Amino acid sequence: MALHPGIKRIQSKGAKAAVVFVTAPNRNVARSLAAAALHARLAACANLLAGVESHYWWKGKLNRGSETLIIFKTTQSSLKQLEKLILAKHPYDTPEFVALGADVVTGKYARWIMDCCSGAPE
Repeated sequence: MALHPGIKRIQSKGAKAAVVFVTAPNRNVARSLAAAALHARLAACANLLAGVESHYWWKGKLNRGSETLIIFKTTQSSLKQLEKLILAKHPYDTPEFVALGADVVTGKYARWIMDCCSGAPE
């Protein structure tokens, strides 16, 4: 696939970008989880999308509820630590933690993610 000239594939050892989805019961919990991940330098960015309507199975029953979706931009090398932090601080019994590799990221944005998650000052 041909890429736009401003876009490049990231193929650095251990420095690949990732996107993580985490749902939270409300905006305050989402803000707390985002702040914890950012302060720990496990994510470069956290986008909070309030008012997400979730439909799901839980304990044999179909449920529906309003949640806040957190979209973290991070590195693949930070995933295990980010997952551990989310699982420790999340109020749900079974929190969502879905990570996707980001195969195509603009070079400048990718470097920013790597710098933020490495603890390097901006």
